[in-house]
Amino acid sequence: MLTERQRMILTAIVDDYIRSAEPVGSRSISKRGDVGYSPATIRNEMSDLEELGFLEQPHTSAGRIPSHKGYRYYVDHLVPPEAIASEELMQLKTFYAEKLNVVEQVIQHAGTILSHMTNYTSILLGPEVFHTSLRHFQLLPLNEDTAVAIVVTNTGQVENKTVSIPAGVSVSEMEKVVNLLNRKLAGVPIFKLKSALYTELGQELQRHVSHFEEVMTVLDQALDSGNEGQRVFLSGTTNMLTQPEFRDVDKVKSILDLLEETPTLMKMLVSASSGSGIQVRIGTENDHAAFANCSLITATYAVEGEALGTIGILGPTRMEYARVIGILNILSKDMTKFLSKH
Repeated sequence: MLTERQRMILTAIVDDYIRSAEPVGSRSISKRGDVGYSPATIRNEMSDLEELGFLEQPHTSAGRIPSHKGYRYYVDHLVPPEAIASEELMQLKTFYAEKLNVVEQVIQHAGTILSHMTNYTSILLGPEVFHTSLRHFQLLPLNEDTAVAIVVTNTGQVENKTVSIPAGVSVSEMEKVVNLLNRKLAGVPIFKLKSALYTELGQELQRHVSHFEEVMTVLDQALDSGNEGQRVFLSGTTNMLTQPEFRDVDKVKSILDLLEETPTLMKMLVSASSGSGIQVRIGTENDHAAFANCSLITATYAVEGEALGTIGILGPTRMEYARVIGILNILSKDMTKFLSKH
């Protein structure tokens, strides 16, 4: 456990670093009216906090910056409740009064407002991600080497796709596979189908099907949903470029590349928001190396207790945690209220 003084100094360093993006020295903390300790005392405490892993010292500087562990402690124990400015509250509230009848419009609009207010990147998962699941899968042979794959969802959506049947794979073999797939994967959300194919079906198919690799390739093609991108809404993607820690083009490129990988992004958002309330993932707590210097804060919006979608804010680990948490809290509650009426 940290002492009260250490907690105060860690809070001061995180707050100053979020504001300035510059390492924080003992002298600048001692000048703050709310601290009241000498630079020497603060220096000793900073040294202890560094030993405990809460602070890091960049090689070129006498000041310290928070480590991922420091940010995590700050978020879990020290982050103050953020008072959102009244004009910003109005901005959050008024867009529900606009004539937005389509849920997708509401989500896109919410994303734009979020990225504009925070100057970070907003990522929203649309409701159908959670609601659209496989009802039925069919494979209709056209000739010896092609077939039409038909995916029917529980919402009545039908997707057709022409797929190639590899040489040596018989129609009866494919029928066996289709029956097995319907038995095992009916009810699985569409975005999880491809991973479920390997986890739920893989071993059984390997036992019962002689051309396992070829059959998996056909199914992979057939279940590759072409409109996945419509379910993830991004806004403010290039806001990353304005952050001082992302002046390194390679760092930003790997982040921007990942933001274009819709299935990966969807999985990250779903796992990040698996708990209730606001979830904060800092640096290496994120599931992907590209986000190792980022924080992802998520909240779910729900109807009648059932999670409908996820709102996420992606920014540097030097993020305005209190402000973002405050805004997401309000927005997720408002979206829940709005969607309950529609």
